[in-house]
Amino acid sequence: MRIIFMGTPDFSVPVLDALVAAGHEIAAVYCQPPRPAGRGKKDRPTSVHARAAALGLEVRHPISLKSAEEQAQFAELNADVAVVVAYGLILPQAILDAPARGCLNIHASLLPRWRGAAPIHRAIMAGDAQTGVCIMQMEAGLDTGPVLLRQTTDIGDSETTGTLHDRLSGMGAELIVEALERLEQLTPDPQPEAGVTYASKIDKAEAKVDWARPATEIDRQIRGLAPFPGAWTEIGGDRVKLLGSCLAEGQGAPGEVLDDALRVACGTGAIALTRLQRAGKGAQDSETFLRGWPVAKGTNL
Repeated sequence: MRIIFMGTPDFSVPVLDALVAAGHEIAAVYCQPPRPAGRGKKDRPTSVHARAAALGLEVRHPISLKSAEEQAQFAELNADVAVVVAYGLILPQAILDAPARGCLNIHASLLPRWRGAAPIHRAIMAGDAQTGVCIMQMEAGLDTGPVLLRQTTDIGDSETTGTLHDRLSGMGAELIVEALERLEQLTPDPQPEAGVTYASKIDKAEAKVDWARPATEIDRQIRGLAPFPGAWTEIGGDRVKLLGSCLAEGQGAPGEVLDDALRVACGTGAIALTRLQRAGKGAQDSETFLRGWPVAKGTNL
Protein backbone atom coordinates (compact mmCIF):
# COMPACT_ATOMS: atom_id res chain seq x y z
CA MET A 1 0.00 0.00 0.00
CA ARG A 2 1.29 3.49 -0.82
CA ILE A 3 1.35 5.49 2.43
CA ILE A 4 2.07 9.03 3.55
CA PHE A 5 3.40 8.86 7.10
CA MET A 6 2.79 11.82 9.42
CA GLY A 7 4.41 11.85 12.87
CA THR A 8 7.00 13.70 14.90
CA PRO A 9 8.21 12.44 18.34
CA ASP A 10 9.72 9.20 19.66
CA PHE A 11 6.23 7.71 20.02
CA SER A 12 5.83 7.71 16.23
CA VAL A 13 9.12 6.02 15.29
CA PRO A 14 8.13 2.37 15.98
CA VAL A 15 5.06 2.91 13.81
CA LEU A 16 7.17 4.08 10.88
CA ASP A 17 9.50 1.11 11.34
CA ALA A 18 6.56 -1.31 11.43
CA LEU A 19 5.08 0.08 8.20
CA VAL A 20 8.42 -0.26 6.42
CA ALA A 21 8.95 -3.78 7.80
CA ALA A 22 5.48 -4.79 6.59
CA GLY A 23 6.50 -3.90 3.04
CA HIS A 24 4.40 -0.78 2.55
CA GLU A 25 5.63 1.92 0.19
CA ILE A 26 6.26 5.17 2.06
CA ALA A 27 5.57 7.96 -0.44
CA ALA A 28 6.80 10.67 1.95
CA VAL A 29 7.23 11.36 5.65
CA TYR A 30 5.75 14.52 7.15
CA CYS A 31 6.95 15.79 10.54
CA GLN A 32 7.49 18.99 12.49
CA PRO A 33 10.40 21.20 11.38
CA PRO A 34 13.79 21.01 13.13
CA ARG A 35 13.89 23.30 16.15
CA PRO A 36 16.67 24.71 18.37
CA ALA A 37 17.74 22.27 21.07
CA GLY A 38 20.63 21.54 23.39
CA ARG A 39 23.15 23.93 24.87
CA GLY A 40 24.13 25.30 21.48
CA LYS A 41 20.50 25.87 20.49
CA LYS A 42 21.22 24.44 17.04
CA ASP A 43 18.35 23.19 14.94
CA ARG A 44 17.76 19.52 15.73
CA PRO A 45 15.67 17.21 13.52
CA THR A 46 12.74 15.49 15.20
CA SER A 47 12.93 11.79 16.05
CA VAL A 48 10.82 10.85 13.03
CA HIS A 49 12.89 13.09 10.73
CA ALA A 50 16.11 11.42 11.87
CA ARG A 51 14.69 7.91 11.48
CA ALA A 52 13.15 8.61 8.08
CA ALA A 53 16.43 10.06 6.80
CA ALA A 54 18.27 6.96 8.03
CA LEU A 55 15.78 4.82 6.09
CA GLY A 56 16.34 6.89 2.95
CA LEU A 57 12.78 8.25 2.87
CA GLU A 58 11.69 11.64 1.59
CA VAL A 59 11.05 14.00 4.51
CA ARG A 60 8.82 17.06 4.42
CA HIS A 61 8.35 19.44 7.35
CA PRO A 62 6.04 22.32 6.41
CA ILE A 63 5.15 24.85 9.09
CA SER A 64 1.52 24.64 8.00
CA LEU A 65 -0.68 22.60 5.65
CA LYS A 66 -3.17 25.39 5.04
CA SER A 67 -1.78 26.74 1.75
CA ALA A 68 -3.10 25.56 -1.60
CA GLU A 69 0.48 24.84 -2.68
CA GLU A 70 1.16 22.50 0.25
CA GLN A 71 -2.17 20.76 -0.25
CA ALA A 72 -1.47 20.27 -3.95
CA GLN A 73 1.96 18.79 -3.22
CA PHE A 74 0.38 16.43 -0.71
CA ALA A 75 -2.30 15.31 -3.19
CA GLU A 76 0.30 14.75 -5.91
CA LEU A 77 1.78 11.93 -3.84
CA ASN A 78 -1.24 9.82 -4.88
CA ALA A 79 -1.30 7.89 -1.62
CA ASP A 80 -3.70 5.10 -0.80
CA VAL A 81 -3.81 6.23 2.83
CA ALA A 82 -2.10 8.56 5.28
CA VAL A 83 -1.07 7.19 8.68
CA VAL A 84 -0.97 9.89 11.35
CA VAL A 85 0.48 9.49 14.84
CA ALA A 86 1.40 12.42 17.10
CA TYR A 87 2.07 14.66 14.12
CA GLY A 88 1.38 18.00 15.79
CA LEU A 89 -0.46 19.94 13.07
CA ILE A 90 -4.17 20.19 12.37
CA LEU A 91 -5.04 18.58 9.03
CA PRO A 92 -7.30 20.70 6.81
CA GLN A 93 -10.17 18.97 5.04
CA ALA A 94 -8.27 19.02 1.73
CA ILE A 95 -5.49 16.97 3.35
CA LEU A 96 -7.95 14.55 4.97
CA ASP A 97 -9.63 13.98 1.60
CA ALA A 98 -6.48 13.59 -0.53
CA PRO A 99 -5.52 9.92 0.05
CA ALA A 100 -7.82 7.41 -1.66
CA ARG A 101 -8.68 5.74 1.69
CA GLY A 102 -8.41 8.89 3.80
CA CYS A 103 -6.26 9.39 6.90
CA LEU A 104 -5.92 6.91 9.77
CA ASN A 105 -4.86 8.15 13.19
CA ILE A 106 -3.21 6.12 15.96
CA HIS A 107 -4.48 7.57 19.22
CA ALA A 108 -3.14 6.53 22.63
CA SER A 109 -6.39 6.19 24.55
CA LEU A 110 -9.67 4.30 24.52
CA LEU A 111 -11.76 6.83 22.62
CA PRO A 112 -13.93 8.74 23.34
CA ARG A 113 -12.04 9.01 26.64
CA TRP A 114 -9.06 11.34 26.49
CA ARG A 115 -9.40 13.00 23.13
CA GLY A 116 -6.68 15.58 22.63
CA ALA A 117 -3.02 16.27 23.22
CA ALA A 118 -1.94 14.41 26.38
CA PRO A 119 -3.94 11.19 26.72
CA ILE A 120 -1.20 9.14 28.39
CA HIS A 121 -0.44 11.74 31.06
CA ARG A 122 -4.13 12.31 31.77
CA ALA A 123 -5.01 8.63 32.07
CA ILE A 124 -2.40 8.09 34.79
CA MET A 125 -3.14 11.36 36.57
CA ALA A 126 -6.86 10.50 36.66
CA GLY A 127 -6.17 7.07 38.14
CA ASP A 128 -7.60 5.12 35.20
CA ALA A 129 -7.26 1.35 35.57
CA GLN A 130 -6.97 0.80 31.80
CA THR A 131 -6.07 2.62 28.63
CA GLY A 132 -5.16 1.49 25.12
CA VAL A 133 -4.77 2.37 21.47
CA CYS A 134 -7.37 3.17 18.84
CA ILE A 135 -7.04 3.23 15.06
CA MET A 136 -9.40 5.99 14.01
CA GLN A 137 -10.59 7.34 10.67
CA MET A 138 -9.82 11.03 10.83
CA GLU A 139 -12.37 13.76 10.31
CA ALA A 140 -12.38 17.49 10.95
CA GLY A 141 -13.24 17.27 14.69
CA LEU A 142 -10.67 16.71 17.44
CA ASP A 143 -10.29 12.91 17.64
CA THR A 144 -13.98 12.46 16.85
CA GLY A 145 -13.77 10.00 13.96
CA PRO A 146 -15.05 6.42 13.92
CA VAL A 147 -12.79 3.71 15.34
CA LEU A 148 -11.62 0.79 13.20
CA LEU A 149 -9.67 -1.18 15.81
CA ARG A 150 -8.86 -0.83 19.50
CA GLN A 151 -6.66 -2.66 21.97
CA THR A 152 -6.70 -2.36 25.75
CA THR A 153 -3.92 -2.56 28.36
CA ASP A 154 -3.92 -2.26 32.15
CA ILE A 155 -2.20 0.67 33.88
CA GLY A 156 0.06 -0.67 36.61
CA ASP A 157 0.28 0.78 40.13
CA SER A 158 3.85 1.96 39.50
CA GLU A 159 3.31 2.92 35.84
CA THR A 160 4.80 6.21 34.62
CA THR A 161 3.94 8.08 31.47
CA GLY A 162 7.36 7.01 30.16
CA THR A 163 6.79 3.27 30.54
CA LEU A 164 3.19 3.44 29.34
CA HIS A 165 4.24 5.60 26.38
CA ASP A 166 6.66 2.93 25.18
CA ARG A 167 4.14 0.11 25.54
CA LEU A 168 1.38 2.00 23.73
CA SER A 169 3.76 2.98 20.93
CA GLY A 170 4.54 -0.68 20.27
CA MET A 171 0.87 -1.60 20.46
CA GLY A 172 0.01 1.15 17.98
CA ALA A 173 2.64 -0.08 15.56
CA GLU A 174 1.23 -3.61 15.59
CA LEU A 175 -2.37 -2.44 15.42
CA ILE A 176 -1.93 -0.16 12.39
CA VAL A 177 -0.27 -2.95 10.43
CA GLU A 178 -3.24 -5.19 11.25
CA ALA A 179 -5.69 -2.41 10.32
CA LEU A 180 -4.08 -1.90 6.92
CA GLU A 181 -4.13 -5.65 6.23
CA ARG A 182 -7.85 -5.83 7.08
CA LEU A 183 -8.90 -2.41 5.82
CA GLU A 184 -11.45 -3.77 3.34
CA GLN A 185 -13.17 -5.85 6.03
CA LEU A 186 -13.18 -3.41 8.95
CA THR A 187 -16.38 -1.56 9.82
CA PRO A 188 -15.93 1.95 11.26
CA ASP A 189 -17.51 2.19 14.72
CA PRO A 190 -18.81 5.72 15.48
CA GLN A 191 -17.75 7.06 18.86
CA PRO A 192 -20.54 7.44 21.42
CA GLU A 193 -21.31 10.85 22.86
CA ALA A 194 -21.30 9.44 26.38
CA GLY A 195 -17.93 9.22 28.09
CA VAL A 196 -16.15 11.98 26.15
CA THR A 197 -13.22 13.53 28.05
CA TYR A 198 -10.46 15.84 26.84
CA ALA A 199 -6.75 15.44 27.51
CA SER A 200 -5.59 19.04 27.53
CA LYS A 201 -1.90 19.89 27.20
CA ILE A 202 0.12 19.70 30.40
CA ASP A 203 0.57 23.14 31.91
CA LYS A 204 3.82 23.91 33.76
CA ALA A 205 1.76 25.02 36.75
CA GLU A 206 0.57 21.41 37.18
CA ALA A 207 4.10 20.19 37.89
CA LYS A 208 4.62 21.71 41.37
CA VAL A 209 3.62 19.27 44.11
CA ASP A 210 1.15 20.54 46.69
CA TRP A 211 1.83 18.27 49.66
CA ALA A 212 -1.54 19.16 51.21
CA ARG A 213 -3.27 17.01 48.59
CA PRO A 214 -4.06 13.33 49.23
CA ALA A 215 -1.25 10.83 48.72
CA THR A 216 -3.15 9.04 45.93
CA GLU A 217 -3.38 12.26 43.89
CA ILE A 218 0.28 13.21 44.43
CA ASP A 219 1.43 9.71 43.48
CA ARG A 220 -0.55 9.92 40.24
CA GLN A 221 0.79 13.41 39.56
CA ILE A 222 4.39 12.28 39.95
CA ARG A 223 3.98 9.16 37.82
CA GLY A 224 1.82 10.92 35.24
CA LEU A 225 4.36 13.70 34.69
CA ALA A 226 7.40 11.38 34.54
CA PRO A 227 9.70 11.73 32.73
CA PHE A 228 8.40 14.95 31.17
CA PRO A 229 7.85 17.63 32.30
CA GLY A 230 8.49 16.10 35.73
CA ALA A 231 6.68 16.96 38.95
CA TRP A 232 8.87 18.93 41.32
CA THR A 233 9.34 20.08 44.89
CA GLU A 234 12.00 22.00 46.79
CA ILE A 235 14.43 20.28 49.13
CA GLY A 236 16.59 22.64 51.12
CA GLY A 237 15.71 25.46 48.74
CA ASP A 238 16.75 23.52 45.60
CA ARG A 239 14.21 22.39 43.01
CA VAL A 240 14.19 18.62 42.56
CA LYS A 241 12.23 16.65 39.97
CA LEU A 242 10.24 13.71 41.28
CA LEU A 243 10.15 10.95 38.69
CA GLY A 244 8.93 7.91 40.61
CA SER A 245 6.81 7.22 43.68
CA CYS A 246 4.53 4.74 45.39
CA LEU A 247 1.97 4.89 48.16
CA ALA A 248 3.32 4.31 51.66
CA GLU A 249 2.22 4.07 55.29
CA GLY A 250 2.56 7.01 57.64
CA GLN A 251 1.21 10.38 58.58
CA GLY A 252 2.51 13.79 59.53
CA ALA A 253 2.43 17.41 58.49
CA PRO A 254 2.07 17.78 54.70
CA GLY A 255 5.54 17.68 53.13
CA GLU A 256 7.25 16.28 56.24
CA VAL A 257 9.92 13.64 55.57
CA LEU A 258 8.98 10.72 57.81
CA ASP A 259 12.21 8.69 57.69
CA ASP A 260 15.69 8.66 56.14
CA ALA A 261 14.45 6.93 52.97
CA LEU A 262 12.29 9.76 51.56
CA ARG A 263 8.89 8.69 52.81
CA VAL A 264 6.85 11.91 52.78
CA ALA A 265 3.57 12.81 54.49
CA CYS A 266 0.76 14.21 52.36
CA GLY A 267 -2.58 15.84 53.23
CA THR A 268 -3.84 12.33 53.82
CA GLY A 269 -1.53 9.34 53.74
CA ALA A 270 2.07 9.27 52.56
CA ILE A 271 4.20 8.38 49.55
CA ALA A 272 7.72 7.07 49.09
CA LEU A 273 9.82 8.91 46.52
CA THR A 274 11.64 6.30 44.44
CA ARG A 275 13.32 8.30 41.65
CA LEU A 276 14.57 11.90 41.70
CA GLN A 277 16.66 14.34 39.69
CA ARG A 278 18.57 17.42 40.84
CA ALA A 279 19.22 20.30 38.45
CA GLY A 280 22.15 19.51 36.18
CA LYS A 281 22.26 15.88 37.28
CA GLY A 282 20.91 12.64 35.87
CA ALA A 283 17.86 10.87 37.25
CA GLN A 284 18.67 8.55 40.17
CA ASP A 285 16.87 5.97 42.29
CA SER A 286 16.22 7.21 45.82
CA GLU A 287 19.00 5.13 47.41
CA THR A 288 21.65 6.56 45.07
CA PHE A 289 20.20 10.06 45.41
CA LEU A 290 20.40 9.92 49.22
CA ARG A 291 24.02 8.73 49.20
CA GLY A 292 24.97 11.95 47.44
CA TRP A 293 22.51 14.21 49.24
CA PRO A 294 21.04 12.87 52.49
CA VAL A 295 17.60 14.19 53.41
CA ALA A 296 17.02 13.83 57.14
CA LYS A 297 13.85 12.76 58.85
CA GLY A 298 11.84 15.82 59.80
CA THR A 299 12.85 17.87 56.75
CA ASN A 300 9.97 19.83 55.28
CA LEU A 301 9.54 19.78 51.48
